[in-house]
Amino acid sequence: MTQRNVILLGGPGAGKGTQAARIVADYELPHISTGEMLRAAVARGTEMGREAQKYMESGSLVPDEVVIGVVRERLAEPDAGEGFLLDGFPRTVPQAEALDATLAEAGRAITHVVLIDVPAEELVQRIAGRRTCAACGKIYNIAFDPPKAGGVCDVDGGELTQRADDNEETVRNRIAVYEEQTAPLVGYYESKGVLESAFGGGKRPDEVYEQVRGILAS
Repeated sequence: MTQRNVILLGGPGAGKGTQAARIVADYELPHISTGEMLRAAVARGTEMGREAQKYMESGSLVPDEVVIGVVRERLAEPDAGEGFLLDGFPRTVPQAEALDATLAEAGRAITHVVLIDVPAEELVQRIAGRRTCAACGKIYNIAFDPPKAGGVCDVDGGELTQRADDNEETVRNRIAVYEEQTAPLVGYYESKGVLESAFGGGKRPDEVYEQVRGILAS
């Protein structure tokens, strides 16, 4: 079986979570996120988990060297032996370099980096336009998937609300942080010949996933 060691990249609101769920189901890969790794390491009481817990309990950012240690532990587990999907890690070029070194020690490497490429203005519309029914939880978007009647849910007439951190200013700040810290990974992985783009701008999730499947088949 061809090993698939996959990283998903994309700005906030690009749809990485939707695509990750489909990849995991189709290719039977463990879906590994930074948060999941840290929480699991803490729960297991591993050496790196205990170290990470000190920072998490104090509300501090977990340093790169600790995160890398947690990643090393996680990727050594049996379920990741034939491949994995990393989501939310690496976030910076130094993290990517450390990940490459960790994998190389085990004779492994990243095989696919899938960029879900969506223009910044569309990301703002996607996130700032989200509205959620307070009663049933159904999610709408006032630009792309609006309710039939403004401000109320089609299903049960519940009030539609906006999360506090989905306002436009906060969204633009999140995108700016992504552009500064994480977007340089595009050039990093492009230089290694493992980056492919799935163009998500204006496309339905099914259409994007057809591109993703084509990338992972290569």
